[in-house]
Amino acid sequence: MPKKMIEPSRSAREVRYAIRDIVVLASQVAQTGKKMIWLNIGDPCPYGHKTPEHVIEAACRSMREQRNGYAPSFGYPEAVDAIRRHYEKQGFRSISEIICTTGASEAIDLALGALLNPGDNVLLPYPVYPLYSAVLARMGVDCNPYYLHEDNGWLPSLSELEALVDKRTKAIVIGTPNNPTGAIWPRSLLYELAELARKKDLLVIADEIYDKLILDDTMHWSIATLAPDLPVVTCNGLSKSYLVPGWRCGWAVITGDPEKIHDYSQTFGQLARARLCANGPAMAAIPAALDGPQDHIAEFVKKLKESLQTAARCIQNIEGITLTSPKGAFYAFPKLEIGISDEEWTKKLIMETGVVVVPGSGFGQKPGSKHFRFVFLPDPPMMEEAFEKIADFMKN
Repeated sequence: MPKKMIEPSRSAREVRYAIRDIVVLASQVAQTGKKMIWLNIGDPCPYGHKTPEHVIEAACRSMREQRNGYAPSFGYPEAVDAIRRHYEKQGFRSISEIICTTGASEAIDLALGALLNPGDNVLLPYPVYPLYSAVLARMGVDCNPYYLHEDNGWLPSLSELEALVDKRTKAIVIGTPNNPTGAIWPRSLLYELAELARKKDLLVIADEIYDKLILDDTMHWSIATLAPDLPVVTCNGLSKSYLVPGWRCGWAVITGDPEKIHDYSQTFGQLARARLCANGPAMAAIPAALDGPQDHIAEFVKKLKESLQTAARCIQNIEGITLTSPKGAFYAFPKLEIGISDEEWTKKLIMETGVVVVPGSGFGQKPGSKHFRFVFLPDPPMMEEAFEKIADFMKN
C-alpha cells in the first residue's frame, strides 16, 4: 500500500525568496572549485566592514551581567527609550508605540499580520524586497503591485498608484532608500502619498532600514515626520547602518492619530507578546548604537561610494547593460538588453563566471523588462574583477 505523503500548505508552496534561492545553484557551482564572487546578499560583514566596538561591548556587557533570560515583549525600557529619543530628534511627533523586533523583517511581518485578512491586498512597489511577497503569500493576501519607473529615477506615478486602490486595499508599502534600486523618495512625493493614504484610509508601512546610507546630497525624509496624523509603521533596525545583520535587531515605530491607530496598535502588541521577545543582548546594544559615536557610518558610506563608482564605470563599457545610479543603500539594479530571461542569464552567469547576482524577476519588475541586482559591498578591486567577468560573459 503506497505511503500517504505529508502535504505542505498551499500558501507555503507559493513562498519564494530569490536572494537566498539563487544560493542553491551558486553553492553547487562553488563545490566544483570555481572561484566565486558573491554579489547577492546584503550583508556587509563578509566584505570586511566591521561592527563598531562600542556596539559589540554593549551586547557583551549585557550577557556578562547575566541578562540572558526573556526580555520584555516590547523591548528593554532603555532600548525603547533610546529609539524614542532618536526619532523625536528626527521630528516624529505622534509616537503611539515602539516595539523591538527580531530584525526589521519581523517588524514588517508583524505590521502586516496585525492588519490583514485573507482576500485583502497591499500596494507593493515593484521592484520590491522579496520578503513582502513571501509574507503575503503565506497569509493568503494578494500583492497589488505599483511599478517604479526606471526612467524617472525609480519613482512611482501617484495617479497610477491611486487607480490600483480598491475596497480590498488595506495598506501601502514604501521603501526609501529602496532595495533593490537604491532610489530615495523626495519630500514632495511623500506629501502626495500621504494625502492619498488619508483619502483612501490606508496604513503606510515605511521600510527605512537604509536611512543612514545616503550616497549623494539627496535628503532622506520619513513620511511619519511629514504627516504626523497618518497611521504609519516605520520599520528599521541596527542591521545595515550598524553592521550587525546577524544580530537580528530591529524595531517598529507606530505613529498617527491615536484614536485611529489604537486598535491596530493594540493588536500589533498582542502579536509581539505572543512571540515572547526579540534578541535580548542585541536590544541591549540599541542605546549604545543610537546614542554613541556615529563615525563608522561616514567611513562605511565612503567605501560604498568608491565601490559603486568602480561598478558604474565598468558598466558604462558593457554593451547590453545600463544603470540608473542608486542614491542610497548598497544595491544597484541594472537593466539588461538580452535575448533570454534575466533568470536564465543569471544562472548562466553563475555557472560560467562564478559571479553571483540576483535576477530582477525575483523582485518584481515591469512586464517585458529584465534586470539583475548586485551589492556593491566588496572593495573596488573585487568589483572590477566581477564586472570584467560580466563584460567577457556578455561578449560571449
